[in-house]
Amino acid sequence: MNILRSFLSEFKKFAMRGNVIDMAVGVIIGAAFTKIVDSLVTDIVLPPIGVLLGEIDFSNMFVVLKDGVTPPPYASLTAAKAAGAITLNIGLFINAVISFLIVAFAVFVLIKAINELQHKLETKEEKEDNASSKTCPYCFTDIPIKATRCPNCTSELKEEKNQV
Repeated sequence: MNILRSFLSEFKKFAMRGNVIDMAVGVIIGAAFTKIVDSLVTDIVLPPIGVLLGEIDFSNMFVVLKDGVTPPPYASLTAAKAAGAITLNIGLFINAVISFLIVAFAVFVLIKAINELQHKLETKEEKEDNASSKTCPYCFTDIPIKATRCPNCTSELKEEKNQV
């Protein structure tokens, strides 16, 4: 019984850590995002492509590998499955590939934006760390960063980190 309590206690500590909760939120949002992308692909992107390619319905693009109980031709993939035919579902694969490309592009754009923001913050921090002078808030002359009094106007300077 003590082993079970110990295990549950460790699991509770693990599950309540911030990164595990963040991951759970990411999975939930990812599942919702996947449904949106699937709808975008099947309902918005593929119909115009099908029209441009001569009235092709990608969801019904399939090749019969083995006939079902009812002999072919089958009007749709659903009819082929209902007849027990074994099919190679090319159209569904095309839908999945397009969905993947859209998701991959969205993730790329998101990561790129995060990296640019992080680079800007790092550059700003580097500039602040490398500053060797600051501006006197009273007479606006450049003075050494460690100065506590302005040598020009003799004003007492408040201690502020890296006034620039």
